[in-house]
Amino acid sequence: MPHPGWTGFSFDGIGTRWEISTPSPLADGHRRRLLATVAEYDAAWSRFRPDSLIAEASRQPGRYELPAGAAQLGQLYESLYRLSGGAMTPLIGGSLEQLGYDARYSLRAGGLPLPAPPWETVLDWQGTVLTTSAPVVIDVGAAGKGQLADLLSAELRARGVEEHFIDASGDLLNSGPGPGLENGLENGLETRQETGGAAPVEVALEHPYDPGRAIGIVSLGTGALCASAANRRTWGDGLHHVLDGTTGAPVRTVVASWAMAATAMVADALATALFFVGGAQLREEFEFSWLTVYSDGHAEYSADFEGALFS
Repeated sequence: MPHPGWTGFSFDGIGTRWEISTPSPLADGHRRRLLATVAEYDAAWSRFRPDSLIAEASRQPGRYELPAGAAQLGQLYESLYRLSGGAMTPLIGGSLEQLGYDARYSLRAGGLPLPAPPWETVLDWQGTVLTTSAPVVIDVGAAGKGQLADLLSAELRARGVEEHFIDASGDLLNSGPGPGLENGLENGLETRQETGGAAPVEVALEHPYDPGRAIGIVSLGTGALCASAANRRTWGDGLHHVLDGTTGAPVRTVVASWAMAATAMVADALATALFFVGGAQLREEFEFSWLTVYSDGHAEYSADFEGALFS
């Protein structure tokens, strides 16, 4: 979704469609730098290309030096691995490949679900260094798109583009006007706030069983809103991309989730974590608001999730 009244810059990257909206058109040099940031991220983290850094880890154990952002990503995954009892893990790549979500997009299961290997037996992630004791298929898709959105936002700010709105196929980041001004989620719709902060944008929450309908709306001010749903990246007989690392099978109890946080990386990761861990438990360690829709039709949400559900 483009920001109302702004100019959009659209492109494809890491397997998804992006649109970056700004009050004025981006200069060609800015656009080239944004595309370079996407290419650099893909070259490090894509499990779908044989020349990526983590592709080598799937072929042989060893010590791998990753980009600076790997430190934050590793800390986040380690926390969510612990909180979910191993259900949410960056080692889920082999489980996804087993069910057909592989580099060839075969979308044909190769056998029964395959649990992910326990983190503590095969992986040591210290800052930007990964050390593996066996070949592992790493997949950071649960947080990677959000982290890339944050990196693109940082690149825009470095170039003096303080105001911007990033749409990564439904995962959204609404920038504020920069440090020193009022930030936070604000109520309102598509109007500039004289008191500072990003102009809130009203976002429809997609129905988990009917993409043409919405189950509610939410107002996104400064910060990120990310979603995860069982109706996205589906194939075969009820297969989808949100797998439980302890079993290797798709999660059946939750069908959709949304998370709002200060950064897109955290919002993206927590939207997936809500498939495994209750929002109230996650709030003990993370500052965010949330909505989870369960397969039996009921929904749970935090009191500060600034939106409305339709009856």
